[in-house]
Order: sequence, then structure tokens, then C-alpha cells
Amino acid sequence: MDATDMSLTEEQAALRDAVRSFLSERPDASWRRFAAELGVAGLAVPEEYGGAGCGMAEVAVVCEELGRALAPYPYLSTVVLAAEALRAGGDPSAMARLLPGIADGSRTATVLLPGDADLTLTGGRLTGAARYALDAEVVLAFAGGELVEAVPSSRTPHTTLDPTRPLATLTFDAVPVRPAGDGAAAGRIRDLGVTGLAAEQAGGAARCLETAVAHAAGRHQFGRPIGSFQAVKHKLADMLLMVESARSAAMAAARALPGDLPVAAAVAGSYCTEAYLSVAGENIQIHGGTGITWEHSAHRHFKRAAADAQLFGPPQAHRARLASAAGL
Repeated sequence: MDATDMSLTEEQAALRDAVRSFLSERPDASWRRFAAELGVAGLAVPEEYGGAGCGMAEVAVVCEELGRALAPYPYLSTVVLAAEALRAGGDPSAMARLLPGIADGSRTATVLLPGDADLTLTGGRLTGAARYALDAEVVLAFAGGELVEAVPSSRTPHTTLDPTRPLATLTFDAVPVRPAGDGAAAGRIRDLGVTGLAAEQAGGAARCLETAVAHAAGRHQFGRPIGSFQAVKHKLADMLLMVESARSAAMAAARALPGDLPVAAAVAGSYCTEAYLSVAGENIQIHGGTGITWEHSAHRHFKRAAADAQLFGPPQAHRARLASAAGL
């Protein structure tokens, strides 16, 4: 997106610019500083708990910028998943206990979703494990038809392809839980997670396109910029089409009404995942050997794209959901 992007409101464009500027000027800033100075951790938090009371459209703007910058902040788990899960759970005590800390950046949180964790809730105690979980200080879990807060018995970090998004195995050995709300919204929270991730993927793909265009314009062979060669032009044109289509899919999901969200999220999850992978791969091809050097961002975007492709299920899983919704 650029400053003339008519798909954003004036407020959303200002939010985008502020986040992009912060990430560019202070790339090593802590999560708390990022969250507190910009107020972005509280975007989805109701005003009575210290937030701004905004919706997914604004949250997606931040996600896109984080994806562009390959930022390691736990925004997806804390804001997109945990804050929304608490809101949907509707437990006033849990919201008062946890949302203010999320809003001011003093607390990170994550959510264990059905299908991603093998958990049993019996007699107020949680047993089981989530093998590949987005780790955070506060752990919320959907189990036994409830949303609960639990402290893991152990956390085992993984060495991952994408070090900017840490994963861990969280185990629970009959640990006591605190009620955190109703568990009926688990499916919606997953769809919001897919939507936030799609916005990140669209941002990452856009950044790959920008760096590929810049390299093609500056790199000369046979006395001409390589971007003047037809084969490279075609690659860049295809990349542009994928980037703009990915952005459209991600925005549509972020702005979808509740009844339309499952389909919109599945479309975004399927398309944005494959678009990011493809654009990140083509970016490396256009850069040549430079693209795989440790100092360049091209290979890091490809690693992020490959890891993202498994986070909420591969594209095939999202297309299967679409087929089911269409009665196929």
C-alpha cells in the first residue's frame, strides 16, 4: 500500500504510516515499547479495559505492517487471538484481569485452539499438550466447551525455520484452571487468526515485490537494467497480481460480517499463503545469489512464508472448508 491507497480510511492510513515509521526507525524496540507507544495492542480491546474498541480492519492494518517488516512481536497471538477470545468469552472477571495488561503491552498471551492441541478438562483441571503452540506469558485454551486460563507444567521451545515466530510444546499435567469465558467462539477465533495471518502474508509479499522491483531497476547486465528484460518483467507483473489479490483477500476477510467470516477467512488463508510463498520465491530468483545471503531479507521472507503455510493449516485445508461450505 502507498499513501494514496483508497481502500483505507484516513484513520487507517495514519495508523499504517505510524506503525511503518516505528518499525523502520526502531526495529529493535521491545514489545512493550511498540505496544505502549503506538497503542496498537489495545486496538481490539474495549475502551472500559484500556483499549480503543476498534475492529479487525484496524488490527489487520497493523498485521500487514508487521509482516512487511518481519517483526518478531507476538501481535498475532496476543491481540488477534487472545484479546478476541476474551471478548468473545464474555467473562467480566477474566476480561478485567487480563485485557488491561494486553492493552498496555505489559502482558503477552496466546490461545490453544481445538484441533491444534490435545487437551482434556476434568474437574477444573487441564491435562494434555499442544505440540506446536505460539508461546506467551498467559495461556488460554479452548477445552471442554470452555475458555480457560492455565499455567503449563512445562514449556519446551522448538528450533524453527522462522526464528521470528517462536513455537513451543506446552504440556499440562492436571493443572488447575481459571475460567476465562464461554468456549463457543473457538471457530470464530481461528478464523480471525487466519485473517490476521493473511494480512501479515500480504504485507510480506508486498515487501518482497518492492525489493525485487528495486533490485531489477538497479542491477545491470549487458549494459541494461535486468528489469528491462522481458522474462523479468513477466515475473514482476505476476508478482504484482498476486500481491494485490492477496491484499484484497486479506482486507475482505478483515472487514467481513460475522456470518461471512468463515468463507472469507478460508479464501484469504488459501490465497494469501500461496501468494506469499510464490512471491517470496520469485524475489530470491530475481536477486540471484544475493537473495540467499544471510544479510538479505529475501531468504527470511521465504522462511516466514513456508512456516506460515502450516500455522493454521495448509492451503488445501482452507480449500476443503470452502468446498464443504459450497456443498461439494
